[in-house]
Amino acid sequence: MFISFEDYLKDVAADPSLKQVAETIARLSEAAIEVQRAISVGRITKTTHGDNSGQNASGETQKALDVFADEAFLRAAKSSHVLVYGSEEQDVPVVFDAGSLALAIDPLDGSSNIETNISVGTVFSLLPVHASHKEAPAEAFQQLGKNQLAAGFFIYGAQLLLVMTVGAGTRTFIHIAEQGGFFLLNEMNIPVTSREYSVNASNRRYWSSGIARYIKDVEAGEDGPRGRNFGMRYVGSLVAEAYRILQRGGVFLYPADQRAGYHEGRLRQLYEANPIAFCIEQAGGSATDGTTRILNLAPKDLHARTPLVFGSQSEVETIAEYIHVRSA
Repeated sequence: MFISFEDYLKDVAADPSLKQVAETIARLSEAAIEVQRAISVGRITKTTHGDNSGQNASGETQKALDVFADEAFLRAAKSSHVLVYGSEEQDVPVVFDAGSLALAIDPLDGSSNIETNISVGTVFSLLPVHASHKEAPAEAFQQLGKNQLAAGFFIYGAQLLLVMTVGAGTRTFIHIAEQGGFFLLNEMNIPVTSREYSVNASNRRYWSSGIARYIKDVEAGEDGPRGRNFGMRYVGSLVAEAYRILQRGGVFLYPADQRAGYHEGRLRQLYEANPIAFCIEQAGGSATDGTTRILNLAPKDLHARTPLVFGSQSEVETIAEYIHVRSA
């Protein structure tokens, strides 16, 4: 028998401290259905802010679907318990009149893949707003990732999925339109070891010596120092990479490198790395910046970047060893 998303959220809301979190996630799921429908019917040609002709706060070209998704989740946030909304598509946080939560979100992660029909998604993180943040709500985004109350991501693909955690395991929900909502699909458990890795190998000439040595050794397979064969999988969509690893293990690497603008990594800490890390850890995996646990790192600002390594625990630890040895 299917367990509905609403019934699961009722259990979550039974904890008084998570009641508003559950209600907010419910609003976000409604926005995600709206975004999935927009993606499935093709191009969005007009939004409140016009066509895709500008750049977002990260300096990346905005597509009309990026803006459409941002508007949908902004409305959802405003109608829930969110006091401050921090989005990749907004230069600065948006502050509402009332609320107890801070929402950090990438409304449409991987939108450059839309025309190729590769899965894209929405990544989100919910943080508490403390009394000390009331006068300056944006400061809520300066908290460590381990303070997240909930995090997750929607995947827009052949299926509309929600992967989420409230700090008690990571669960996947599937949207079944005929049944009228989301339903529990499974609880995720990442294998401790794996034989798959994911990295954009075209950037190898810019990597640090430790990362380069690690990739060289896994490529050597059973004849190399790792003593076993590995397979490489790379999609170029963070949510697709994360879901595959949650399903069957593996490791994902997006290291810092020598290119301009990549010295501190490329992924955004608050609304990409932190929520993914929370989901990965709650499924038994690990997530670091290469050597240090992501959720223990303080973000510098809303759009701060970070290197990111996540996946099966033993492989993440092995990568840290390579980096330590090569930098010693």
